[in-house]
Amino acid sequence: MRNKSLTPQRLTPQSLTHFDAKGSAHMVAAGAAKKGDVLGVARIAAVQAAKRAAELIPLAHPIALTRVSVDFTLNKRNPSVSIVSRVECRGQTGVEMEALTAAAVGLLTIYDMVKAVDRGMTLTEIRLEEKHGGKSGVFRRAPR
Repeated sequence: MRNKSLTPQRLTPQSLTHFDAKGSAHMVAAGAAKKGDVLGVARIAAVQAAKRAAELIPLAHPIALTRVSVDFTLNKRNPSVSIVSRVECRGQTGVEMEALTAAAVGLLTIYDMVKAVDRGMTLTEIRLEEKHGGKSGVFRRAPR
């Protein structure tokens, strides 16, 4: 699942200095209180969210997940963070709700950790890109 952007309204490439060249992050809120590794915390939150999707979404059933991965892409030109979550299981069901929940919670975590910089950020385009398995089979989003 990809969330194309968590788009801050007032961030500039220069204000993203809390991200290093490898994408590791450390945040100093309001210039003083260190918040920690933003992307590391967001990754953990996203994995937890995938594992707990059935508790959060009515009528979703618990699924034994075999793999959850979360990757981030930073765009300094158009200051934004993209997230891609991949979820797998051995069962005969799809895990798109788990992957979408992971993406949403990962981005919400980033928002929470950097809101001191800009509360006007937006979360957009949370969407399913590709799915295999389950009753509905394969789904691939058409290229834009």
